[in-house]
Amino acid sequence: MVNRLKQLMSILATVIVSLILPLPVTAETSAIKIGIVLMHGKGGSPTKHVSDLATALERKGILVANLEMPWSGKRNYDVNVNVAEREVESALTVLRNKGAQKLFVAGHSQGGLFALYFGGKHVVDGIIAITPAGNVANATYREKLGASVELARKLIAEGKGEEKVMLSDYEGSKGTYSIYTTPAAYLSWFDPDGAMNQMAAIRNMNPTIPVLFIVPTNDYPGLLKVKQLMFESLPKNQRSKLYEPNSSHLGAPSASIEEIIQWSTAVAGTQ
Repeated sequence: MVNRLKQLMSILATVIVSLILPLPVTAETSAIKIGIVLMHGKGGSPTKHVSDLATALERKGILVANLEMPWSGKRNYDVNVNVAEREVESALTVLRNKGAQKLFVAGHSQGGLFALYFGGKHVVDGIIAITPAGNVANATYREKLGASVELARKLIAEGKGEEKVMLSDYEGSKGTYSIYTTPAAYLSWFDPDGAMNQMAAIRNMNPTIPVLFIVPTNDYPGLLKVKQLMFESLPKNQRSKLYEPNSSHLGAPSASIEEIIQWSTAVAGTQ
């Protein structure tokens, strides 16, 4: 009888303790939901070099908006920089409405440069610049596209800024080629002192926003030459990081999957 009473008292004590103590927090309820806007490179698309990265992020439970940007092979700069910003803002809103608590903007090549530019004008939780490229202020771009930029200025001054014409673009692997767009939209992208001036974009970054700056070991020589300068020119932020995967320029998004997941998760958890 005494033993039975002791057993009942022990059970009662266990029940009382379980009612008093808080329930353990599961990983599912404590996890911070991350959303990432992802942008491809010049002449690319969401289904090319950033596709594997987008798929991997989604498999990890990250919400992804894999956008087709104005510099894609199909769009040919069909809108100006301001409209492109609004496209990214809209995508961030969609991710937030889906439950994203921490928001990042990522881009590859020209998308990486635009991500840096965006980070200087909008508040997000982090920027992921994957081998940023397309700096229209460097000597090569000025030489290859100078005449086209001046033509665009001339047409705008003549009141023809919204009339589509053939203008020029440049990419290291393709050389100079023609695009069909309006002078007004074109100049917003190719003005050497405008949005795609990489050093200006870097220096204008919001210092409260950390940057994962990715430059692969087998990147184009010109980008390797300036990687340290570019990274060190970012406003100081203890969570910013230079990551150098063993890959090529085009392979960098796929080669950086694990680092992007780890870094964004760590940044999201510390804010």
